Amino acid sequence: MLSIIRQIHSETRGSYGSRRTSKRLRSQGHDVGRYRSRSLMKKAGVSVKRRKKFRITTDSNHNLPVAPNLLNRNFNMDRPDTVWCSDITYLWTMEGWLYLAVVIDLYSRKVIGWAMSNRMKTSLVKDALSMAYWRRKPGKGLIHHSDRGSQYAGGDYRQLLGIYGMICSMSRKGDCWDNAVAESFFHSLKTEWTSDMLYRTRNDARNDVIQYIEMFYNSQRLHSYLGYKQPNDFEKSFMLANAA
Repeated sequence: MLSIIRQIHSETRGSYGSRRTSKRLRSQGHDVGRYRSRSLMKKAGVSVKRRKKFRITTDSNHNLPVAPNLLNRNFNMDRPDTVWCSDITYLWTMEGWLYLAVVIDLYSRKVIGWAMSNRMKTSLVKDALSMAYWRRKPGKGLIHHSDRGSQYAGGDYRQLLGIYGMICSMSRKGDCWDNAVAESFFHSLKTEWTSDMLYRTRNDARNDVIQYIEMFYNSQRLHSYLGYKQPNDFEKSFMLANAA
């Protein structure tokens, strides 16, 4: 059992505490509760990474028009493709900063679109939105929520939202809690995956972020909001339950 604990710890880069480790063990057929899991982790010599604080940056000092906040911190949806949220963060590499934009479906917390670049321009967020749109092809009327950053408030991005039939919603100025789901994802990415890494190149960082999003977060990571299910499996359960 200790070897299994160490394997889980290695696969998740030390991001699983006793609760998630217990859920993972039970999914593999091992009847191990949270407190026994904690004891086994101690015996195996592994511990969960401590969460760190990361600086949040949003360029909201502009004169561009902003949209009203249609969410008002209601992040609980009853079906996919009702509300998407978007945001930008950055990672340090030895070549300089790498900027990451994501689009997240609020129902499943799944990252459905992403893009990375060495510059934080409108094309970055447009690429992430286009990936999400062509992957999902949602109906008209979907709400797209973001902060008031100039990349999202600019005319090019708002025009693309209109082409895709989406309704624009924006957080209040300086209030990161209005876009808490996206901020939470970035916090998980950095705490669980990238904070201990020293990336030699932007391409190294890009490949590692893709691995986190597509191979770990969406498909393997047990999400507490989803009842400790993976985003992919959570959506599959919805599709099966609502199959015609």
